[in-house]
Amino acid sequence: MKYHRGEIIFRQGETGNLFRLHTGLLKVVRLREDGTPFLFNILTPGEVFPHHSLLSPQPCHGTAIALVTSEVERIPAAAWYESLEENPYQYREAALLLQKTLRKIQERISMVTAHREDRIEGLRQWLARYFPDHPIEKMLTQEEMGQLLGISRETVNRLLNGKRR
Repeated sequence: MKYHRGEIIFRQGETGNLFRLHTGLLKVVRLREDGTPFLFNILTPGEVFPHHSLLSPQPCHGTAIALVTSEVERIPAAAWYESLEENPYQYREAALLLQKTLRKIQERISMVTAHREDRIEGLRQWLARYFPDHPIEKMLTQEEMGQLLGISRETVNRLLNGKRR
């Protein structure tokens, strides 16, 4: 299925299908107790998600939203879990998918623990691997950049405008 920027693939708390992202980028946001969204993940081509449901069904931890036009394959949950039971080698595929996710998380931790002045450039380079012609400012708000990088929107604004504190 094709999703355009801003379209929702699934919502926080839903259960059901898994998905494979073929092209595009998706953001995953979680609603805080006060109802404000918090961006905590970006999904890239090749990922099967929700990650925490690869081995057993779980409610979605957040809401997945297209950042750019994205091609997403729906994988019926019953078929996925049945294939795991029938073919033990399918568990290896799930483990490799989770390993890829862990590597991506480690990259993100490196971005968040870098000097604050280097974080936006790190995110810019990371996103450029997938969409070199899409400036970060066109895909994410300053608030979202700050959420991903562990800095305030104000700091993001200052860094984008070349001002150092």
